[in-house]
Amino acid sequence: MTHLPDHMLAGYRNFMAGRFTTETGRYKSLAREGQAPETMVIACCDSRSAPEVVFDAGPGELFVLRNVANLIPPYEPDGQYHAASAALEFAVQSLKVKNIVVMGHGRCGGIRAALAPASEPLSPGDFIGKWMSLLAPSAEAVNGNAMLTAGERQTSLERISIRYSIANLRTFPCVRILEQKGRLTLSGAWFDISSGELWVMNRDTGDFERPDFE
Repeated sequence: MTHLPDHMLAGYRNFMAGRFTTETGRYKSLAREGQAPETMVIACCDSRSAPEVVFDAGPGELFVLRNVANLIPPYEPDGQYHAASAALEFAVQSLKVKNIVVMGHGRCGGIRAALAPASEPLSPGDFIGKWMSLLAPSAEAVNGNAMLTAGERQTSLERISIRYSIANLRTFPCVRILEQKGRLTLSGAWFDISSGELWVMNRDTGDFERPDFE
């Protein structure tokens, strides 16, 4: 008896009959030579905004870290367990990626939780509440603007969270040094689930702009 949901097994069969068959050589090469992606994507774990799908990436092209609200906490070498920092360290120091992209998205549940914290935590550990408290000062500032609608507050904090994570990336010495040497670029992007629009952060102004594909 199998212990996976039926739809996952059906999807695997389709994968083996389709993509794996057409890209067998690439998979064998990746298995033999290891991965060497040039880009790391820090994205939300929301099931509707998978970076590999949005950017139509093939196997081995993206090194992806996903967590609630695509957050990178500040550099804290305190001896505790830091999953996001460990993934970042591996991407930069071992894989030597050339690009890091922080990708947020519309209708993010984590951002909604930061703007309107639940009166009761989901569990005694309140892991989501503690994680989203990283954005508490920004959430308070956004909520304090009475001229914004609820939707505008949501989009504003989603984009602020991207700038926040990029700022925190620069607190990591390995990232800061490589960026200063021109060997690593940091970028931000925001994906609208409903329309499929992609907005890219202007590195000079911090504004989000639609890319020109012409």
